[in-house]
Amino acid sequence: MTAIEITRPGGPEVLAPATRPVPSPAPREILVKVAAAGVNRPDSLQREGGYPPPPGASDIPGLEIAGTVVARGDLAGPWKVGDRVTALVPGGGYAEYAVVDGSNALPLPEGYDMVKAAALPETFFTVWSNVFDRAGLLSGESFLVHGGTSGIGTTAIQLAKAFGATVFATAGSDEKCRVCRELGADLAVNYREEDFVAAVKQATGGKGVDVILDMVGGDYIDRNYEAAAVEGRIVQIAFLRGAKQTVNFNRLMLKRLTHTGSTLRARDPAFKAKIAACLEEKVWPLLAAGTVAPVIDAVLPLTDAAKAHALLEADHVGKIMLTTE
Repeated sequence: MTAIEITRPGGPEVLAPATRPVPSPAPREILVKVAAAGVNRPDSLQREGGYPPPPGASDIPGLEIAGTVVARGDLAGPWKVGDRVTALVPGGGYAEYAVVDGSNALPLPEGYDMVKAAALPETFFTVWSNVFDRAGLLSGESFLVHGGTSGIGTTAIQLAKAFGATVFATAGSDEKCRVCRELGADLAVNYREEDFVAAVKQATGGKGVDVILDMVGGDYIDRNYEAAAVEGRIVQIAFLRGAKQTVNFNRLMLKRLTHTGSTLRARDPAFKAKIAACLEEKVWPLLAAGTVAPVIDAVLPLTDAAKAHALLEADHVGKIMLTTE
């Protein structure tokens, strides 16, 4: 099969097509003929040498796929050859075939093609796990997501709004703020021109925000503490501005804040299976109804993975996808 290898740590140019053996499914796995795969920030971190795959996972990048089941292990659950699935994988997505634990695959939402379906797992698993499970966002609460036009951001805005939250987002231009509002954000703040802390405090009558999803880190950590409401919950999923920062922890105590964080890739299949079940029950109907949908910026051939990574690191809105067909 054709797969994309990381030839050495570096920029997008280090990604190159290569020939690899088709993997064989273990007893709990299915083998999927990949039609489409998503491109995500963790892929670029792996390419740079900063996010190695967990033990036992493929060294091929790619964390989400959609395709057709072509083989299965004896303990792979209800899947049969010919089923169309989308799945969260710990690696190996940038290839014509990939294996995944059967419990981490889902049927395509009604009306979805392979490209749209492949745009779901990484961001929807991440947002559900962190915003709704870990932070416990409830209907009627307020929610702030940084990077509102990223894959995570566009997903978080839509899901938080669909489940009854007041939604705030930050983005880097007026045009991106417009996109955030179109997706459901009640307020979108251009962080290059306006202080998001002052903006969300004004919008909440001085109360602050109940839940914050942050992938920025750096100086945003202290500013999130200021923007959060009493008993607020802040979930850290990345550190684009760095993981080390001087922070005033007085607000953490005085506001009784919870600052937590998580990674998803290294969690075991059983943990991811619980998220998959929640998504199928609570989110897949919203996707089928068109209430929520992935935002796709560009679709490129698998062999253009280097170009896809260059786009990921440039100005884009939503997801960048690779296709094998």
